[in-house]
Amino acid sequence: MGLYDLSATLNDGKEKKLSAYKGKVLLIVNTASKCGFTPQYQGLQALYAKYNDRGFELLAFPCDQFGHQEPGSDNEIKTFCETNYGVDFPLFAKIDVNGNDEHPVFKFLKSEKGGLLGDSIKWNFTKFLVDTKGKVIERYAPTTPPERIGPDIEKLLGK
Repeated sequence: MGLYDLSATLNDGKEKKLSAYKGKVLLIVNTASKCGFTPQYQGLQALYAKYNDRGFELLAFPCDQFGHQEPGSDNEIKTFCETNYGVDFPLFAKIDVNGNDEHPVFKFLKSEKGGLLGDSIKWNFTKFLVDTKGKVIERYAPTTPPERIGPDIEKLLGK
């Protein structure tokens, strides 16, 4: 089973097949609104604005598994992201990234690129870079600022 065989629920409750992103470079991130890394939304939005018209998509999956830092409803999360960071990239419904209820997208991502201290996601804003064929190329730590990922996105876009 590959990434494009999966689907996920968007923030508005609609189901989205990830096959819709076939041929695009993806950055998939687990996010939270009340985290020390939350200001990364600004950098993520800048990447999206810079590369979206060249075949790049950014997919954000809010998660409340780390320090209860994403307590809001899907609607509250969307409002927060739009109001504070001008986010217009796809936001998905809140999910789990670890454990018995982990979302299949993150199960796949972790199976492709484990972490330094085991495969589980350790904190909010872990980022996965996926090429146009659905292969996970890189996993970035929460501390990696989005702007440092730009050159890797450029290489995959190849334009």
